[in-house]
Amino acid sequence: MSSRVIDWQPPEIAVSGGGRFPVRHVWCVGRNYAEHAREMGEDPERSEPVFFAKPARSVDQSGRVAYPADTTELHHEVEMVVFLGAGGKNVPAADWAERIFGFAVGVDLTRRDVQARLKKAGQPWEISKGFDQSAPMGLIKPAKHGSPTSEALIELQVNGVVRQQASVGEMIWLTHELLERLSRQVTLNAGDLIFTGTPAGVGPLRVGDRVKASVQDLPALEFTLVTADSSA
Repeated sequence: MSSRVIDWQPPEIAVSGGGRFPVRHVWCVGRNYAEHAREMGEDPERSEPVFFAKPARSVDQSGRVAYPADTTELHHEVEMVVFLGAGGKNVPAADWAERIFGFAVGVDLTRRDVQARLKKAGQPWEISKGFDQSAPMGLIKPAKHGSPTSEALIELQVNGVVRQQASVGEMIWLTHELLERLSRQVTLNAGDLIFTGTPAGVGPLRVGDRVKASVQDLPALEFTLVTADSSA
């Protein structure tokens, strides 16, 4: 019987009320709010959702996020995040409610200058999304204690000024529909989490900025942008 050749454990994030959630994989969806699609120069019609991924280690609850190297334009994208307690392949939308462990508010940080340069060159732009601390995250609220409604307000403030604001129900593809379509492409598993898209108002962050992100009835997320040598 073979033994493990390295010692490694999945990253874990905190759950409201106690407990830790081991992160297996981070999935994201692009342009899932019509106004955000328009501000990015895209057609907001209900085409199939576009999925991409971040590494599990990108999730961060430290409250201090280091401004990434080789970046001149770092953008915030507030999102409701869904955490899976069970997964599956080709699972219909109606069957996902019982498989969701909980919800949190997260921010998909994006190196917009890097993304634009790579897109223009026809190259993969994963590194513009999947860098260290690119997914700041609030505490997870277990679904058994209640789920955000379609009227729930999603908002992001920078230094006390509102930058993004919408309701969760404005998503083009709602949570269970996203999960159905993603499960057609890949097998989803317990420990996976899904960023469900960001509303309009994405914009730049600078070192020293204080960010507060919220989804109504979920624990708020707050973090500060710091220089790389002061992030510890």
